Amino acid sequence: MTEPLIRITDSAQEYLRDLLSRQDQGDIGVRIFVERPGTPHAECCMAYCPEGEQEEGDERYQYEGFHAFVEGKSVRYLEDAVIDFKKDSMGGQLTFRAPKSRVPDISADATLEERINYVLYSEINPNLAAHGGNVQLLELTEDNVAVLEFGGGCQGCSVVDVTLKDGVERTLMEQLPELTGIRDKTDHTVTENAYYQ
Repeated sequence: MTEPLIRITDSAQEYLRDLLSRQDQGDIGVRIFVERPGTPHAECCMAYCPEGEQEEGDERYQYEGFHAFVEGKSVRYLEDAVIDFKKDSMGGQLTFRAPKSRVPDISADATLEERINYVLYSEINPNLAAHGGNVQLLELTEDNVAVLEFGGGCQGCSVVDVTLKDGVERTLMEQLPELTGIRDKTDHTVTENAYYQ
């Protein structure tokens, strides 16, 4: 049996066992994954997962009275994660602490998406922050075009084209030659926070 990757406290295991026992499906567990891993916007998620509905690459871990599938590509972001349950006057709350979920992974096998996020959050956003701005990756297309969205002081800024071409695009294309292009999906008609009007 594989040693569980995520530490689920006794109170959280009790809560999950009770929750799963009330589902009218036989062998049901949970599936744990990270949305937008390696970015400041990372979110740890958990969903019901009946046996057989896990995805290819998921890793199965057995806890007392239930099992959990961890999404394969989320594993590295869930190291040292802890799920806890605290009772309160409203019943209680399940909490998820995953200190590595927001840390960009730039290992040798990091995906292009992970490497784009690393460059955005370690190099580009610190520079944009001086003007109250930021940029995030919305999606990576099948033909390796990075679709970006600017926020804060960059949204609606009159010099955003210069920022995009001379700063963001040049930096990403130089460091990640497999990118075929950069596309801006920001609605620049919204100008109330723009650094340059």
